[in-house]
Amino acid sequence: MADSIWATTMTKSVVVKLGTSSVTDATGGVDYDVLVTIAEDVVQLRQQGWTVVVVTSGAITAGWTEVGGGKDRPSDAATLQAVSAVGQPLLMHAWRNAFGELSTAVGQVLLAPLDFSHRGQYLHARGTLESLQGLGVVPIVNENDAVADEEIRFGDNDRLAALVANLVGASHLVLLTDTDGLLTADPRLDPSATLIEEVNAIDADLVQLAGSSGTTVGSGGMASKLAAARMATWSGITTVIAPARARSPLQKALSPKTGFGTTLHPRAERLSARKSWIAFAVASRGMLTINQGALEALENDGRSLLRVGVVDAKGDFVEGDAVEIRGPEGQIVAKGLTKVGAEGLTEFDDVVVHRDDLVLLRRV
Repeated sequence: MADSIWATTMTKSVVVKLGTSSVTDATGGVDYDVLVTIAEDVVQLRQQGWTVVVVTSGAITAGWTEVGGGKDRPSDAATLQAVSAVGQPLLMHAWRNAFGELSTAVGQVLLAPLDFSHRGQYLHARGTLESLQGLGVVPIVNENDAVADEEIRFGDNDRLAALVANLVGASHLVLLTDTDGLLTADPRLDPSATLIEEVNAIDADLVQLAGSSGTTVGSGGMASKLAAARMATWSGITTVIAPARARSPLQKALSPKTGFGTTLHPRAERLSARKSWIAFAVASRGMLTINQGALEALENDGRSLLRVGVVDAKGDFVEGDAVEIRGPEGQIVAKGLTKVGAEGLTEFDDVVVHRDDLVLLRRV
């Protein structure tokens, strides 16, 4: 990617995400006090030289509070899309007023999966965020619920925030939530649960510890935040999970002092921006199963995947699509962009996935 504002400010660049339970109150309406607190933090950070992008949830909940008449929240995609269309302007109006008190302009950016999976759209989205920053405008990002039902299915904005952090090459990702951070146990079940202040590696035990969502208004949970943190830390981005309703939560989350929230440290070996895009942003359109020889060539020798190593293929992928690559025992070992479509795979006798277009998932 070409040099940009992100490249020059990456050492002080943060994406902050607020979940539905953090931006709405007990009635489902927008919690304006929280938005003002975040706006004050963001403005102070910008004065300190930080570049800041805000990723917000809450449109569906705010919309249903407006038109639902006290009924239970619907679950069908068509109604949720319509409700989001009601709630999104309410949410943005609140953000505009919160930042307006500090004489700071905001700009709405609605993103859908296509904006990340299509390389051209990906770069356009990055350019839009960069231009907003150049104008002194704080980007307020949300998923495009009103038209993209796929967004509602994969749901939470934790993943979106991690993708945005990778998109802009942020140095930090802060996931603000309704808990103190990652705890040693579910505090609803174990009152003695304590805060885990630092994490150097996200392993299976940690994922199991995270559990499931503890609220009824959002679609994410601690497991979702760990998944987002994994994406970000693989890309070299320091991630902090912290309480949204604390005083100056962003300032505290970005402080070098520990003790506020959970800090998840990035991997020493950072994925390039392009390989991060392949690993996390592009949806897989098929699956290739490879033999043991090909597995060893990929993992031990850094080779490309050749046709001779492919024993099975599934999906209707075409040249340039992303595919999962599985080992002889069915384990996911890599993801990459194919140089040949599924129909021509049997006649193809050369490189199927070039090593420059391949990410080894068991090493990262």
